Amino acid sequence: MSSAADLWDRVTAAAPPPSREVVVGTALLALVIVCWAPVWRVARSGITLAHEGSHALAALSVGRSLHGVQVHRDTSGVTVSRGPARGAGAIATFAAGYPGPAVLGALGAWVLSRGYAAGVLWAVLLVLAAMTLQIRNWYGALVLLACALPVGAITWWCSPPVQSGFAHLLMWFLLLGSPRTVLDLQRNRRYENGRSDADQLAALTRIPAALWIAAFALLSLAVMVLGGALLLGRVG
Repeated sequence: MSSAADLWDRVTAAAPPPSREVVVGTALLALVIVCWAPVWRVARSGITLAHEGSHALAALSVGRSLHGVQVHRDTSGVTVSRGPARGAGAIATFAAGYPGPAVLGALGAWVLSRGYAAGVLWAVLLVLAAMTLQIRNWYGALVLLACALPVGAITWWCSPPVQSGFAHLLMWFLLLGSPRTVLDLQRNRRYENGRSDADQLAALTRIPAALWIAAFALLSLAVMVLGGALLLGRVG
C-alpha cells in the first residue's frame, strides 16, 4: 500500500514554476529539432507515432475496432481500423492525424501550466505502453522503445526541475512538429499516389484535398499558439 501511495505522490507531485530561460530555451531547442533537416529526419518518427496514435484514439472514440499501428523507416505510418467505410466516424479517424500531435502537446501544456510535470511524463509513458499492444512492425517497436526509454529514465530518476524541463521540451516538440508535418504533406503529396489523409478525406467528403491540408495547417497552428501560450504563462 505504501508503495502505491509513494508512486501516486510522485505522479501528482507539483514542480516549481520553470524559469523563463527554461521555457524559452526548450522552445528554441524544439524549433531547431523541427527545422534542422538532418535532425528532423530522425525526430519525425516521434511525431509519426503521435500522429498514428491520434488516428487510433479517434477510431476508438467513434466506435471503430483497432487492428494495429505501424511506423515505417521513411517516417510514414499507418493505422488500421475496422468500421463503416464512410460516414462521420471514418472522417473523424482520418482527420485526427495531422492536428493530433499539436492537440496532445496542448493538453500536456495545460497540465504543465498547473505544475504537474511528472504527471505529464507518466501520462506519456502510459500512452506509449498502451501503444505497445498495437504496434505491428519491428521498426515501429524500435521507435516506441526509443521514445519510452528517455521518458522513463527521466521520470524515475531525475529531479523535478529536470522533469519539468524535459516535459516542456516534449510538449514544444509536439506543438511545433505538427504544423511541420502538414508542410511536409503539402510538399510530398504528389508522391503519395492518393493515399494521404487529405486525399482519403477528399474521397470521403468531396472536399478538395488542398482544403483539407489548409484546414490541417490552420488547426495545427491555432493549437500550437494556444499550447505555447499555456507553456509561457507559468514562468517563475
